[in-house]
Amino acid sequence: MPLNIKSRSRALTRTHRIAIAGTAALGAAAIVFTTVPGGQTTTDEAAAAPARVAYSSEQLNGLQSGVTEQLAGGSLQSKAAAAKEKAAAEAAAKAKADAAAKKKAAEAAAKKKAAAAAAAKKAEQARKAKEAASRSAKRAAVKAAAAKTYPNNLDGWIRESLDIMKSKGIPGSYNGLHRNILRESSGNPNAINNWDINAINGIPSKGLLQVIPPTFEAYHVPGTSWNIYDPVANITAAANYAADKYGSMDNVNGAY
Repeated sequence: MPLNIKSRSRALTRTHRIAIAGTAALGAAAIVFTTVPGGQTTTDEAAAAPARVAYSSEQLNGLQSGVTEQLAGGSLQSKAAAAKEKAAAEAAAKAKADAAAKKKAAEAAAKKKAAAAAAAKKAEQARKAKEAASRSAKRAAVKAAAAKTYPNNLDGWIRESLDIMKSKGIPGSYNGLHRNILRESSGNPNAINNWDINAINGIPSKGLLQVIPPTFEAYHVPGTSWNIYDPVANITAAANYAADKYGSMDNVNGAY
């Protein structure tokens, strides 16, 4: 029996020094000691039966701290990933908002530019219309100023008649008209011949160039008066008749 006790003592001492490694849980594996009747344990049985190993408080604290640190590290990584994802989403939203703002600003600028161009075009058209109206008014004023005026005397009547004759292609000169007027009426526009054959026939000669009414009506020049006593109308109709019969009033040197 003493041998058995000694052997048991050494076996127990060796067994209690075994360290359990690789256990992730905080609990210790139970090692059961098998006893024989009478409270004695054989050396072989003690060696075969596993012993209960208890962790020290330092070991437990170390394991708990390691797990806590791992959990804390995982939490920080998760928070960092979430923060990064949030920052990326915010950056994308900001970029989208900036792009929309730029597009809106560009559209507003384009509309403003188009409105300015339309206003400039309208102003240019108005300016051109105003200038055209001004030029037209100036031309009208120049034309009115350039309108030829004639004195109300024999010289003026002859000159006005010559201008009308020229526009109508009727030949004649100032001297030819003046010479025949002085011979026929002495320059009196209201002269009338009541003694020659025409007067006897009821169609007396009248006016500066002593034209009978049928001849005046036949050779009347458009644009002049239909009054046979009108100086310009009388001269122009007589010159038209002389051009038809004699080639020109310049060729008439007596009664015609």
